[in-house]
Amino acid sequence: MSLTVQVISPERVLFEGTAPSVTAPAHDGEVGILPSHAPLMTLLGAGELRLGSGERFQVRGGFLQVADNTVRVVTEWAEQT
Repeated sequence: MSLTVQVISPERVLFEGTAPSVTAPAHDGEVGILPSHAPLMTLLGAGELRLGSGERFQVRGGFLQVADNTVRVVTEWAEQT
């Protein structure tokens, strides 16, 4: 089982696909998401967003939403690393 992931910045959609896991810099520490995670909404801080499929992004601000094995990251600024 995998997660459907979207990484969206004001300029464009940086990633749209699947990943086995997501690790994100929440405003109060790192959060890890695996399939079947409970619904969640959190503010993002600054740091590295890591997808279990290998993609990495530097992000700053915005929010992360988890619902029905879909992770949506809407960030104020992002850059793929």
